[in-house]
Amino acid sequence: MSARILFCCWPFEGHVFPQLSMALALRERGNEVAFYTGGRLRETIEREGVQVFPFAQIEPAWLAVQEREREVGGRRQSLRVQHQAFREWLVETIPSQVEDLQSIISAWRADVLVTDASMWGPSLVLNEALPIPVALASPLITAVIPGPDAPPPGSGLAPAHNARGRARAWAIDHATQLLAGGLRRRLDELRAVYGLPAMGCGVNERCGALPLYMVLSVAELDFDRSDLPPSVHYVGACTWHPPEPAGTSEWLDRLPSAQPWVHVTEGTSHYQDPFLLRAAVSGLADAPLEAIITHGRDRRPEELGLGPAAPNVHLAPWLSHDALLPRCQVLVTTGGAGTVMAGLQAGVPLVIVPTTWDKPDNARRVVAAGAGLILPPRRCTPRSLRDAVETVLMQPRYREAAQRCAALLAQAPGPSGAAKLIEALAPAQADGDETAAGRQDIERTFG
Repeated sequence: MSARILFCCWPFEGHVFPQLSMALALRERGNEVAFYTGGRLRETIEREGVQVFPFAQIEPAWLAVQEREREVGGRRQSLRVQHQAFREWLVETIPSQVEDLQSIISAWRADVLVTDASMWGPSLVLNEALPIPVALASPLITAVIPGPDAPPPGSGLAPAHNARGRARAWAIDHATQLLAGGLRRRLDELRAVYGLPAMGCGVNERCGALPLYMVLSVAELDFDRSDLPPSVHYVGACTWHPPEPAGTSEWLDRLPSAQPWVHVTEGTSHYQDPFLLRAAVSGLADAPLEAIITHGRDRRPEELGLGPAAPNVHLAPWLSHDALLPRCQVLVTTGGAGTVMAGLQAGVPLVIVPTTWDKPDNARRVVAAGAGLILPPRRCTPRSLRDAVETVLMQPRYREAAQRCAALLAQAPGPSGAAKLIEALAPAQADGDETAAGRQDIERTFG
């Protein structure tokens, strides 16, 4: 059976790359795949031979998101700022998402939509308005569906195990619900336009009712939750990296190898103030290690205020994790899901300096697994960063825990397993009458 799978996501590398790994696995199984995303990563996707339907109505909203990230500079946003971002970006773009997708679905005749967790048009409207199944491929390493086994999403906390912890979790959850009340009312107004009832719950809980909810991790890295619906599947790391730049391996081969290697990176999106890179260039200078620091392809070290690099500090725009991480003893990162999972796949322990969005939650789970430690951004000085790196280097328990995580991830289904789950949602070719009727429903809905 061959199906047409349309992936829908915002053009962050951490959102597109995992979905691209699934799309390529689906294509290997004989399916047709395409993407609905922004123009920023269109060329990257099309180089893999995958068709892209670029944003039409919502590109201005996406550009505003980029600008907001630059203004915040990597600092952790207040609840008020997060609420404003959610309203302008995630909620108010829903009608335009639906408008964009209506012509794509009708013309390309998609059988299944796969959406990331922050693109709400497919998950909160199209899943119920159309006879097309919608799967969620979260870019996160956690299931954000509420339940007694989980801390409040975005809190950076561990699950509550005593009365004080439960009281704190309740207070955070209650404050979040109050703040989100206006968003939920607006979402219900938007759903009513498409003839849908009020959600009656929060967005995260509603997404848990989708027919497929994929978490790009393993249960052991999400507190071994037992309170999730059967639609939730931990598929492991679904990683894809752009082709390695020419000469990368040769450049790495020329670096001294007598001392341990430490990789420092902010991840793949470079909107934040490079405070971590500055601390690393200064703090790791002349330490008994080789620091390999990536600063981003679109930025130059002299523009970032990094200062002169010591002989043991090596700067590069970008390096493939596939080539670099197997040689490293420690990974220092701000905690993006893709970088964290790449490190754990390679069995490399981490020092995480968590900044915005899901990064504090990712850091908490790495610490709970014993595979690294957290250095809060406000305490990230050259001296404290060096101390953290030396602690992880000198205590074998961190690397042993990271290698246990690598073994678990190696056993996970990965992109091929995710492809099978997605493929199972597609209507059977034998159901020709039902599929034709569904197409007619789509045309009636979209006019």
